[in-house]
Amino acid sequence: MLLAIPGVAPFEFGVVCEAFGIDRSEHGGPVFEFSIATAEPGPVRTSLGYDMVISNDLSAAADADLVAVPAHDVNADVDPRIAQVIRDAVARGAWVLSICSGAFTLAKSGVLSGRSATTHWMHADRLAREFPDVAVDPDVLFVEDGTVITSAGTAAGIDACLHLIRCELGASAANVVARRMVVPPQRSGGQSQYIAVPIPASRDDSFAEVTDWMLEHLCEDLTVDELSRKALMSPRTFARRFKADLGTTPGAWLNRQRLLRAQQLLEETVLPLDTVASESGFGTAAVMRHHFAKSLNTTPAAYRRTFCIRDTA
Repeated sequence: MLLAIPGVAPFEFGVVCEAFGIDRSEHGGPVFEFSIATAEPGPVRTSLGYDMVISNDLSAAADADLVAVPAHDVNADVDPRIAQVIRDAVARGAWVLSICSGAFTLAKSGVLSGRSATTHWMHADRLAREFPDVAVDPDVLFVEDGTVITSAGTAAGIDACLHLIRCELGASAANVVARRMVVPPQRSGGQSQYIAVPIPASRDDSFAEVTDWMLEHLCEDLTVDELSRKALMSPRTFARRFKADLGTTPGAWLNRQRLLRAQQLLEETVLPLDTVASESGFGTAAVMRHHFAKSLNTTPAAYRRTFCIRDTA
């Protein structure tokens, strides 16, 4: 359920509508029971000066699995009814997600106390100053702490929504939604894009060629020396420019892509774990388990039980 709050930013509001409000079953994607609610049904003024007419009151949030708070005026007071909806959602274990300055509404409602969070970089210092009991990280796209997800500015709201879909329904479902939205299913770092299947996002054509080749050879032992030769650079120059362009080291980028490939194979095939590990580039099931535990806080077997779309009997 999406909250319509006076002064709401239309784009960030639309991000949640796009992620959760469209029936994508025709393409194998998820279908959500989506609704929009507000404290006072009727016209709700947006930050651009026009009104949206919202017919549902906050009773629609009573049993929602997700309460989403889009960006709006950081200086505005929080309607006590909105604050209670947010607190009730957290108390019953539902997801609460904010986009951009929506984190201030979460903080003013008391649900960020003792948690880690983020918001748009322009507001991060203020959020940390006004709410010293919140651990504010200004450098990340989004933060998940328990069932509370806060995201940075505009595009990071898309990342946070896709992350939530991935957590609940798996990487394949998130990929379908992302493909329809024409955005990367997953990005790492603060700015760089990492696409699960399988188009590398690079501002530099030379790195687009190299990352494309890396994706095609994930199962091989790829060294910086070999990759730098592919890019016609020295190893030091390659490593420096790769990080500048993609926001992470070649090794970290490879590990992330291998993890995404393993997730895809676990969801869509019944291949033995050793085969999945080999084809995704981890080599052995033990190494793959290590990366799953470190990055996803689960095991490959548990991930497959949760998200496999094939009959594994």
